[in-house]
Amino acid sequence: MTQTARPAPALVLASTSRYRRELLQRLRLDFTVAAPEVDETPGVGEAPAALALRLARAKAQAVAARQPQALVIGSDQVADLAGEPLGKPGTHERAVRQLQRMSGQTVVFHTAAALACQARGLLQTDLASVRVRFRALQADEIERYLRAETPYDCAGSAKSEGLGIALLEAIDSDDPTALVGLPLIRVARLLRAAGLRLP
Repeated sequence: MTQTARPAPALVLASTSRYRRELLQRLRLDFTVAAPEVDETPGVGEAPAALALRLARAKAQAVAARQPQALVIGSDQVADLAGEPLGKPGTHERAVRQLQRMSGQTVVFHTAAALACQARGLLQTDLASVRVRFRALQADEIERYLRAETPYDCAGSAKSEGLGIALLEAIDSDDPTALVGLPLIRVARLLRAAGLRLP
């Protein structure tokens, strides 16, 4: 009697970020996308790394509650400037202020990944922390950059995968996709541990 292989569980990315969607496509897995609808407000005194981990877990769990058989990936990124969390600026004015504050500074970008499956009682997390050293930035450089790339949906107001790389002195990371928004080395590790076969 031959046994038929069990189909792989559905894979869901709990994010509406096009950056995370494009990154996950690199693993050549079939997946769908669902909005997690999670409040991203930091807790009082919450450390940036702890915030990123909490939000990644919350996003994965929120979607897993709606799709209990699926494997759900949640992720969040928080920029850490001397212990202070910096989120997405949302506006030009806030982006200017963020870049002015980060000028000449080292900022740590904490990017957390979580994998959840409610039916299996699965919840695993991992964290990639990327140290980014910004150049000393002139006001006109900041203005030109923001007008050119409008990175208002990016934590820290700069896209290292685009023109934002010109604002930087150095990047120190063991998971290069983490800075873009999804730490693929860690995500692949979580998926393999959950029994998913990567191509």
